[in-house]
Amino acid sequence: MKTKTGCRIGWVIGLSFIIFHFSFSPVRAQIGSWKTYMAYSEVQDIQSSGEELYVQASNGLYTYNLADQSVTTYDKLNGLNETNIKLIKWNATTKKLLIVYQNQNMDVMEEGGEVTNLSDLYQKTMTADKTVNSIFMHQEYAYLACAFGIVKVNMQRVEISDSYNLSANISRVALTNGNIYARQQNGQVLTASLSANLLDPATWQKTTSYDASIFNDDRTDYNQYLETVQTLQPGGPRFNAFGFMRFHNGKIYSSNGSIAVTNNTSCIQVFDGDEWTNYDTDLENQVGHKLFQLFSLDIDPADESHVYAGGQTGLYEFRDGKFVKEYNNDNGSPLETASTVGNNNKKYVMVTTVKYGSDGHLWCFNSIAPTKSLLELIDDKTWKDHYKKEFFVYEDRSLEDIRAMMFDSRGLLWMVNNMHRMPCVISYNPQTDEVRRYDNRVNQDGVSLETYVSTPNSIAEDKEGNIWFGTNGGPYYLSKETIDNNSTDYCYTQVKVPRNDGTNYADYLLNGVKTTCMAIDAGNRKWFGTETDGVYVISADNFTQVHHFTTQNSGLLADHIMSLAFNNETGEVFIGTENGLCSYMSDSTTPNEDMSSDDVYAYPNPVTPDYNGLITVTGLAYDADVKILSSNGKLIAEGRSTGGSFTWNGRDKDNKRVASGVYMVATAKADGSKGTVCKIVMMK
Repeated sequence: MKTKTGCRIGWVIGLSFIIFHFSFSPVRAQIGSWKTYMAYSEVQDIQSSGEELYVQASNGLYTYNLADQSVTTYDKLNGLNETNIKLIKWNATTKKLLIVYQNQNMDVMEEGGEVTNLSDLYQKTMTADKTVNSIFMHQEYAYLACAFGIVKVNMQRVEISDSYNLSANISRVALTNGNIYARQQNGQVLTASLSANLLDPATWQKTTSYDASIFNDDRTDYNQYLETVQTLQPGGPRFNAFGFMRFHNGKIYSSNGSIAVTNNTSCIQVFDGDEWTNYDTDLENQVGHKLFQLFSLDIDPADESHVYAGGQTGLYEFRDGKFVKEYNNDNGSPLETASTVGNNNKKYVMVTTVKYGSDGHLWCFNSIAPTKSLLELIDDKTWKDHYKKEFFVYEDRSLEDIRAMMFDSRGLLWMVNNMHRMPCVISYNPQTDEVRRYDNRVNQDGVSLETYVSTPNSIAEDKEGNIWFGTNGGPYYLSKETIDNNSTDYCYTQVKVPRNDGTNYADYLLNGVKTTCMAIDAGNRKWFGTETDGVYVISADNFTQVHHFTTQNSGLLADHIMSLAFNNETGEVFIGTENGLCSYMSDSTTPNEDMSSDDVYAYPNPVTPDYNGLITVTGLAYDADVKILSSNGKLIAEGRSTGGSFTWNGRDKDNKRVASGVYMVATAKADGSKGTVCKIVMMK
């Protein structure tokens, strides 16, 4: 017994030393975890429970405790079942808050934050419009004024008690003196006795005999507490507007983008991982007009405080978040008003995409212009006009919606035209002044893509030198050989995915799926944002669907994806949706050229008994071979890195969680050279 006890003590001491030795591993978010970055700046409603304020702001929700002055935010990852709140209302009888979302789903929140979902109306199949216009509380009931009639909710039971189909768009409901009143959108009022059969539409009669004040919206709490609420700082960006994003040097730079969001509010927002910075874009008094959409932006490679943004009304320069200069049609720049508008209208000087070159020159495209197209701003004051007939759809109109400008590994400048009159992918060589317009819309099987490729909207280069682009009919690419050989006899490649069902049939990758944006991660996987179907993640070999994220199976805020951006150092992918910004911690990070013991490490490390997530080994070379070995050399698990990372679930090949101990991670480059080893401590 003494011997066994002694061994036990020795093992604990040894394990404690190892734990101490490896506890320096950087703390990182768990692979597969989600985050939200919601705006709470626009206060829309305030409901008081007496002890707490429930604040609807920027279509989100947070609470403020009047006693201890604490702020608690709520979102899809923190209690709520949806995003984009339309209405909130406190029920004093049951001490519960009713939350109605834009899609008519509902949550009921109790004091303390516990939430119960009430989805009956949302899930109800009916031809009538289910829109909820307002809420009236009476005793333990909530009466919802809907586009088809009235829905009665029992707040105590959290269930729908009755539904009165009045075949009328009801804007307000009120109960008084034993009667119920329903005001229609056209101003007419219906009424019935509460003791009558309200399910029978014939019971409801038109009336002009009522006190109009019964329909007044009670804004008592809003008026009383607005001044207090406006001093609060719940965090987050100012706007849920992320139509365009770019990741640079540890920061996310975003603008509202080409799609109208938040009532055309122009904005540039920057997040450094801790704080948000809002650029000076409310410039109507300075420039004499609104900025409207800011389509895209880029960061000066020599000075990250220096940013240019292209938009609906010109090109805008910023330093340290402050407005510096507008480049428009009347201040010495070559930019022109859209030829379809004329008269030098400042509202339509369309600079639809911008991109810095490695030499510090800024490139931009003046869309729909009568004589201008691709322009180069050399030193903030010297312009160079790169006129080419290939940049024009008509003699007096440049390509109408050029987007997604980027430089590839060859030094070629790429862009896509998102317009049905001349849908195309374009490359331009700044060194030779040569331009290629790829508009021969046929795939490798000779199938015409006239319909599907009518709106290419995004572009990216994969690790093999192919140029991918997304369209309203799915993704395609131009092969490296086509580009390098400058081939005139070319076609678009549409990946064919084998069905693996015993036949020789295959299906085109995401055929018919309308993509809106795309990105390629460090492991050469393709990420496609879609208009209605969330995000697809496709393997490096293009044949396997790795993930399909939707609002139903993930932390995604909306299925309409507007932009994607990667932090390849950590693997975090930022996803801009129509309802705001969220992120997913992927298992792909930037690979190292060489692997060393200083760079390769695992986290979390040690792995505690309560941890059931993935263990990540990072700092690896691209497509590295990875083996997990026990202390006696037994092979536990193996695989290849995704970019610079490899994940292990802490289980052996029989899917059993491994025993306590120290496990070796043996790695080697794809060619078998330069292996290195790190260790993982498993605790039970």
